[in-house]
Amino acid sequence: MTQPNRWLLPDGLDEALPPAARRLEALRRRVLDQFDAWGYDLVMPPLAEYLESLLTGAGHALDLQTFKLTDQQTGRLMGVRADLTPQVARIDAHRMHVEGANRLCYVGATLRTRADDWSGSRSPLQAGAELFGHDGLDSDLEIIRLMLATLAACDVESPSMDLGHVGIYRALARDAGLDALQEQVFFDQLQRKSVPEIEDTLAQWEAGGLGAAAARRLRALVDLNGDPSVLATAREALAGAPVEVEAALDHLQAMSEALAETERVLDLHLDLAELRGYAYHTGLVFAAFVPASGQAIARGGRYNDIGHVFGRARAATGFSTDLRELARHAPATETVGARQVIMAPAGTDAALEAAIADLRARGARVVRDLGETPGNAAPNARLEWHAGEWTVVEH
Repeated sequence: MTQPNRWLLPDGLDEALPPAARRLEALRRRVLDQFDAWGYDLVMPPLAEYLESLLTGAGHALDLQTFKLTDQQTGRLMGVRADLTPQVARIDAHRMHVEGANRLCYVGATLRTRADDWSGSRSPLQAGAELFGHDGLDSDLEIIRLMLATLAACDVESPSMDLGHVGIYRALARDAGLDALQEQVFFDQLQRKSVPEIEDTLAQWEAGGLGAAAARRLRALVDLNGDPSVLATAREALAGAPVEVEAALDHLQAMSEALAETERVLDLHLDLAELRGYAYHTGLVFAAFVPASGQAIARGGRYNDIGHVFGRARAATGFSTDLRELARHAPATETVGARQVIMAPAGTDAALEAAIADLRARGARVVRDLGETPGNAAPNARLEWHAGEWTVVEH
C-alpha cells in the first residue's frame, strides 16, 4: 500500500520557513510598536474558549467558521477562535471595567473552517486595534488614521481606501418594510452589484406592495459610489429617507473632509453599497487596498453595543489586518543577509565564549562551527585567533 505524503499540510494552512518567518516577526514587531505609540495596550486572548462565550453576540456570524471541540475536563463544547475581535470585546466589557475610552490591540493566530475572500488562508495571523467607550467621528477617525499609519510603518505604499456606512442600507431596508429574508436577498445582490437581479427583485416587490419611493432609494444604492463628491448625488437620490440616512451621510461627509486635511495623498473611494461585515458592524465601515490587488489588506468599522451580552454595552470601533497578507505586499526590507553573520569555532575556551557573548550583545549573529557545511546560517565573517585575541575577519 502506498504510504501517504506525511509532509502535506491541509489546504489553507501555512507554515513560515526562514527567512519568511523572520520577516513576519519583524512585521509583528513594527505593528505592535506602532500600536503602542498610539496608546493601545496589548492583550493576549486564549486560543480557545467555551463556545457560548466565543460565539455570543457579534461572534454568531463566525459560527460556520469556527472549529468546535469537546473539553475533556468538563465535557463542554469549545471553539478555536476564528477572529480575535469578539474576544477583545469580552475582555473590555467583562474583565477590565474601564469607564472611559479603552484602547486595546492584539496579534495572534486564528483558525477557520474555510478560507474567506480576504487572504485565502484558513489560519490568518491577525493583528488589530480596537477603541472602546467612545462613539463619534473622533474615534472613527483615530482608528482609520492608525490603520493607515500602520500600513506606512510596514512600507505598504500608495494604499487606497473604500468607505461606507451600513446604517444607510439598514435604515432603507427597515423603511421599505423588508423582512429578514428579503433584506438578505437584496444584500447579496448589492454585494455582487447585479443590476439586472436588483431591478427584477424590486419590480416583484413593487407588484407586491413595496412603495415606489422606497424601491427607488434601494435601487440607487448600487450606483452611489465614487469620490467624495458622490455624497451630493446621494442626498438627492435618497431624499425622503429616514433621518438615520441623513445622519450617516453627514458622518461620511465629515470623515471625508477630515481625511482630506491630513491624508492628502490617500485615494478615497466612497461606496454606499459597501456592506462588509453587515451582520456585525453598526456604522462606518472601511477597507484599505493596494495597487494590483482586488482583496483588502486591512479593514474595519464601528460595532457599537458589542459588550451587551457580557453585561456592559460599549461603543466600539477597530480594524484588523492579516500579517501574512501584509508580508506579501510590503517590500522585503528585513533579511538575515543584512546582518553580520559570524562563524565561530567550537570549543570551551573562556576568552572565546566572552568574545562570542560580546558580539551577540552588539547585535551580530554568531554561529558555532560544527564541521559541516552551514545551511541557512551562511556566514560572511569568521571569528579567528590573531595576535593573542579573538578577532572578526570579514570574508
